[in-house]
Amino acid sequence: MKKLSSIFIVDDDPITVFGIKKMLKPVAICDDIQIFQNGKEAFDALAERLTLEQDIPEVIFLDINMPIMDGWDFLEELIGLDIHDRIIINMITSSIDPSDYQRWNDFKEKCPHQLNFKNKPIFKIEVSDLEGFHMAS
Repeated sequence: MKKLSSIFIVDDDPITVFGIKKMLKPVAICDDIQIFQNGKEAFDALAERLTLEQDIPEVIFLDINMPIMDGWDFLEELIGLDIHDRIIINMITSSIDPSDYQRWNDFKEKCPHQLNFKNKPIFKIEVSDLEGFHMAS
């Protein structure tokens, strides 16, 4: 079981959020799991934590398609922040568009954080989704 100080779940689908939280229980211990409906809410919370020198999330589950600020826009903004710790970002999507997978690959080249790609529905979260391994499923 992996002990984490903070996890962000950024997804506007309550069923996906519920599923991720349920699947985290057997693989992670974390007292700080924050839920956000869009990338802007998550980005603002992350920026506030940086300003206040609080723990930033070690793992982010990030939906690609959301209102207000989608996952791609969130990543663009995240790259611009001065974050020294590496965040594991699990990009999650129900999209079957090959361009989303290609865009993820392009982001991997310029993002200092680890990006994993997972298709919805997510059936299981592995400890490797919370650690430093590159995966695509």
